[in-house]
Amino acid sequence: MHSVRALLFDFDGTLLNTIPLILASFRHATAVVLGTPLSDEVLLRDVGVPLVRQMRDISPEHADELVRVYREHNLEHHDEMALEYPGTEEALELLRERGFPMGVVSSKTGPGLKRGLELYGLDRFFDVVVGCDDTERHKPDPEPLRHAAELLGVPLSHCAYIGDSEHDMAAAVSGGAVAIAALWGPFEPERVLGPGPDYALRSLLELPELLRGDGRPFRADTVLAG
Repeated sequence: MHSVRALLFDFDGTLLNTIPLILASFRHATAVVLGTPLSDEVLLRDVGVPLVRQMRDISPEHADELVRVYREHNLEHHDEMALEYPGTEEALELLRERGFPMGVVSSKTGPGLKRGLELYGLDRFFDVVVGCDDTERHKPDPEPLRHAAELLGVPLSHCAYIGDSEHDMAAAVSGGAVAIAALWGPFEPERVLGPGPDYALRSLLELPELLRGDGRPFRADTVLAG
């Protein structure tokens, strides 16, 4: 951890609890467009990759309409349903005081990402924000992480990436970043830890502690065993 000079974060399920909003928007879009209910497991299985790709996997011939209806519902209910995880601002303030440059790397589009960050004033903590419209390839490819690291002027190998899905962890591991699993998101720990991240946290408030001292209690294998 002593090599870490900058911090990159996923957004949905990591900084903001948008999972109930995402699920409600998926349910609405599939009901309206397909007229058939899908299990929550199917609807959430690829959260962390761009929405268009998720909808193509659900129904290639209806993907564009699914995206349109989803976004309409998501926008209408965003501010009432998107919730800040406890301790998020406190943790980010501590990290900023320590001088870490910070960025967000998300599979959301730029406008949606901007609205989510501004809802609770989290935008003030970040020097760089990278959405799915900023790179050609997307998580689990490491290109978005590399792009954010370049904008910060720090090699990706000296960045930590904190995210709640296996797509986040796969991008960090393959890109050579320090991979830190956020276990407070919606996915089972075994799934998030599948790509082999270095560390795992139960709360964002543990991140300043991890960066400050002994990382052994936060090793992914240790956390999972505990």
